[in-house]
Amino acid sequence: MDESEGRPVDRRGFIKDAAVGAAAFAAPGKLMADQTESHDHSHGHDHDHDHDHQDVPPDIALRVRALESVLVEKGMVTSAALDVIVDTYENRIGPRNGAEVVAKAWVDPAYRERLLADGTAAIGELGHLGGQGEHMKVVENTPEVHNLVVCTLCSCYPWPTLGLPPAWYKSSAYRARAVIEPRTVLSEFGLDVPEDVEVRVWDSTAEIRYLVLPERPAGTEDMSQEELAGIVSRDSMIGVARVEAPAGGPSGGDQ
Repeated sequence: MDESEGRPVDRRGFIKDAAVGAAAFAAPGKLMADQTESHDHSHGHDHDHDHDHQDVPPDIALRVRALESVLVEKGMVTSAALDVIVDTYENRIGPRNGAEVVAKAWVDPAYRERLLADGTAAIGELGHLGGQGEHMKVVENTPEVHNLVVCTLCSCYPWPTLGLPPAWYKSSAYRARAVIEPRTVLSEFGLDVPEDVEVRVWDSTAEIRYLVLPERPAGTEDMSQEELAGIVSRDSMIGVARVEAPAGGPSGGDQ
């Protein structure tokens, strides 16, 4: 986890995740039943089993492989095109939605209050709800508290606001260590949290997803809401990074 952006999503993994998400949205009852039947309930844990474990039911997995093969064979899709789609969902659509939420909260105190009181409703005001993000809770970073989001059992993640989950978020190492040694994990991402700052770890479930409201960096007082959204990263909304003011002000540095 030495690179905060993690490894790129492989194309088959993207298509698989998209198929599962679409199937869950279209027929949640059937998909949940299929997953429940295929899941071994003999292991002991208290996590709710009405949960997307990202174990693709066999029929869907076969359909994904068949669809991928047909599209490639018929020349209807190329590797480059799939790369663009993956990049769009991983780095543009999802994270940009969350960044819009954060930036609005920074410039609009009334919206910030609504966001912290009822994340689902406030995010819905901007039209960023949907499958895998129906129930949202927003937790705010302050000088006294730093928040970190994880899903210890699998990889529950707010797709409508953050896009596709990065590979490291789904890894067993992150899921286990974020709870046991969060400060060490954060330091591996290059984020050193002072000892006098409390670290709170939030465990996402099938029932609720979390979004971190990062602290607004100093030196951004003259930036517009749109400019502020441009400096908010996906990782800062998970809690493994801070938002940094652009070098030289709004017009300086890379955004």
